Amino acid sequence: MDLNKVIGQFFNEKHEITLPPEITLAGMCEMMFQTEKMAGTTDRIVLKFWDYSERRDGQLKEYSRAEVNTRIKAVAARLQQVGSIGDRVMILANNSPEYLFSMLGAMYAGMVPIPLYDPNEPGHAEHLAAVIGDSQPSAVLTNKASARSVRAFFADRPGHERPRILLVDAVPDSLAASFSNPLTSPEAARMLATLQKAPVDLPAFLQYTSGSTRTPAGVMLTNRSILTNVLQIFTAAQLKTPLTLVSWLPLHHDMGIILATFVTILGLDFELMAPRDFIQQPSRWVQLLDKRESGTHIYTVVPNFALELAARFAKPEAGHELDLSTVDGLIVGSEPVTEKAVEIFLQTFEEYGLKKSALRPSYGLAEASLLVTTPQTESRPLISHFDRDKLAQGLAEIVERSDRSVAFTSSGQAVRPQYLTIVDPETRAELGDSHIGELWCHGDNMAAGYLDRPEETMATFRNTLGQRLVEGSRVVGAPDDDRWMATGDLATIINGEVYITGRLKDLIIVAGRNHYPQDIEYTVEHASSQVRPTAVAAFATTGEDVEKLIILAERDLDADPAYDAHAIAAIRQAVTDAHGVVPADIQILNPDEIARSSAGKIARRVNKKRYENS
Repeated sequence: MDLNKVIGQFFNEKHEITLPPEITLAGMCEMMFQTEKMAGTTDRIVLKFWDYSERRDGQLKEYSRAEVNTRIKAVAARLQQVGSIGDRVMILANNSPEYLFSMLGAMYAGMVPIPLYDPNEPGHAEHLAAVIGDSQPSAVLTNKASARSVRAFFADRPGHERPRILLVDAVPDSLAASFSNPLTSPEAARMLATLQKAPVDLPAFLQYTSGSTRTPAGVMLTNRSILTNVLQIFTAAQLKTPLTLVSWLPLHHDMGIILATFVTILGLDFELMAPRDFIQQPSRWVQLLDKRESGTHIYTVVPNFALELAARFAKPEAGHELDLSTVDGLIVGSEPVTEKAVEIFLQTFEEYGLKKSALRPSYGLAEASLLVTTPQTESRPLISHFDRDKLAQGLAEIVERSDRSVAFTSSGQAVRPQYLTIVDPETRAELGDSHIGELWCHGDNMAAGYLDRPEETMATFRNTLGQRLVEGSRVVGAPDDDRWMATGDLATIINGEVYITGRLKDLIIVAGRNHYPQDIEYTVEHASSQVRPTAVAAFATTGEDVEKLIILAERDLDADPAYDAHAIAAIRQAVTDAHGVVPADIQILNPDEIARSSAGKIARRVNKKRYENS
């Protein structure tokens, strides 16, 4: 199958994306499968799952293209027995093949999947309960490995309040034969007529926010938004075939599930493992990046912390071979990409054939379906240093590396077709290069809004751009409408490179100066060996006359609490010297006491709320 030809049919001569109104993710998946079936190639292995739950060396489960299609249709048919088109279906499971069959099975059934996680995940019961209350699912899909924790989670609810729980790996293959296309039913015809929407504009799935910035909100992703972004990713990342995607990302996270769904729909080779298995032994991930036969191009996607973890624990022992020369894309996202992580990763693995240009720091968010920017030039990864004092004034000036500079990694350029620019969050006017403002986007990859949250939907997705730059506007030709999505992220653009500098609502303003929390957190991490890496939260609280800087830092795993006072003194001095602001309070906490989102990010606003209520 010529994948470029298949993808090309969705672009016109102007390179604009043109999606047929009847197309859906499930429809595209089935179209791709039937094309292969006619070619007689559906017996090839496309999905490999590496399971380390019982053996240290792992157990490999393989599925052919035909087997994946059968499992998807079997799940869809089971859902059709117990539910109706448009129902919401929650996925509560660990990373597994069953998760993918659940996701696409729900879509095939014309239902709306909600990707979440095994309730055994520590510290997220409150988040999970909030999502269930908000979304009101009619059914829960899980597997035998997660079934006990799922049943325990719902055990204290009255029977009439419990959704139906279905074990995906207990559904027989034979049920696939009874699957029928839900869009051909009279029920679907009535629903489409009532909604006055084409299938491409129907909800594809609900992606809930992690809750690190607000009460969890369900982002309504449509078939159009997802398909548009899939096509944007394919062209912007200049993907080369044949390709294999290697991933351990949690499938409840937008980056993990959309990429996994993307490769499954297209029938690309996919190797999956669990996040826990990567963290326990990072070499498992690195070994899967080793050179394949037959010219396969390898792609993988990870958050920033994985680079440092792999560099520290995954370097091959002497005498062990490793060839990373066929890694064409190592996309780094989900959290800020640091200079330290990039440098140590390259220092460790370049000698094994890893190309520097394979590293692609990228930026995205669920509200834009997934990807917004990624490097599309050869100068990647690009890390620049900025004058700290100018940053405090809302300006970005590139300078030589020094104690007074702050490093930011470029996230590349906007994936096209999509408009992107920087605006003043107060006036909504477009800002020129080197000015820091809020990043706004416009395109068919934007989500439809938040489930049952009209005010939040209007504030995020229905913005009108103010005055555009007379010269050098980045949005020439963009519609003059109210469809701009305000990301809530601060950024600047210099020489065509997008630098994300922080969250607008996380910005710390003390005595009229702007301070970026991640910049202060970096200083704290390096002020004392007592501090656990990537376990610091900096935020501001309201004082009598000015904002007060608060710092929470976890104690390193092997550190002695007796030295906490010394660490606090060192942190106070380092922050004062580097940032010109004296912390009002510094606390050293036990490991894992700092609140994190379900995606593992430091939840600054949750920590702030806890601090203020303590």
